Amino acid sequence: MVRLSVNVNKIATLRNARGGAIPSVTEAARVCVEAGAPGITVHPREDQRHIRPDDVDALAELLAPLRDRVEFNIEGDPRPGLMQHVRAVRPHQCTLVPVRPGEITSQAGWIPGRDRETLTPEIQRLQAEGVRVSLFVEPDEAAIRWAAALGADRVELYTEPFARAWEHGRADGEAAFRRYVVAAELAHELGLGINAGHDLDLDNLRLFRQLPHLDEVSIGHALISRAVFVGLARVVGEYLELLAAR
Repeated sequence: MVRLSVNVNKIATLRNARGGAIPSVTEAARVCVEAGAPGITVHPREDQRHIRPDDVDALAELLAPLRDRVEFNIEGDPRPGLMQHVRAVRPHQCTLVPVRPGEITSQAGWIPGRDRETLTPEIQRLQAEGVRVSLFVEPDEAAIRWAAALGADRVELYTEPFARAWEHGRADGEAAFRRYVVAAELAHELGLGINAGHDLDLDNLRLFRQLPHLDEVSIGHALISRAVFVGLARVVGEYLELLAAR
C-alpha cells in the first residue's frame, strides 16, 4: 500500500494568520495519526510563514513514541540552519526541495547539474545520522539519474504538471501520467525509492496511485482544504481508503 504523509503546513498558516496557538499543529498531527495516517510532513520555510522551528520540535516529541509506525518527513531547502535542525531531530526522512525567492509554494524540482557542491555533503551528513534523503525532482530522465548520482535514497516526483493536465480532462491526465511512469521505472531501476507530491487530491489520485513502485504521497493543501468542511479525521480516512484500493 502507498503510504500517506499528511502535510500540516496549512494548519500552521491558519494559526499564524491570527497569532497565538490555535489551531494547534500538534493536535492536527495527533488527529491524523489516530485516523490512521502513517506519516506527517512539514516544510519549515526560512520566513516562518507557517511551520516554525518550535513546531518541528513539538512534532518530533509527539511522534517519538510512534516512531516504529509513523514516519516524520521534513522538507526544505538545504540552508545550514535547517539542516542542522534536521540532523538534531533525526526524522525518518528529509526531502530536499529547491526554493525560489518570493514563491508561495514549490514551483519546480531541482535542476540537474546545479547545487552539487551544496547537496552532496548535506545528503551524506543526513544519511550519517540515519535520515533517509529524498530529492524533489521533475519526472525527467536527467533529473532521476542526477539524483541517483548524488547518492539520494529516494526521489519525490513533482506532480503539479500532472495535476494541471488532469484538470483539462482524463485524456490529458493519462498522457501526462505516462511521463511519470517512465520516470518511476527508471528510478526503480537505479535503486531509488519513489515519493510524489504537489496538488494531488482525491480526484487525480485515482490514477496517480497506480504509479509503478510508488512508496509515498505527501498531501497537504487539498486534504486540509476538504477537512475544513467535513473534518480532518474523515478526510484522512478517505485518502487511506483510496490508496488501499490500488
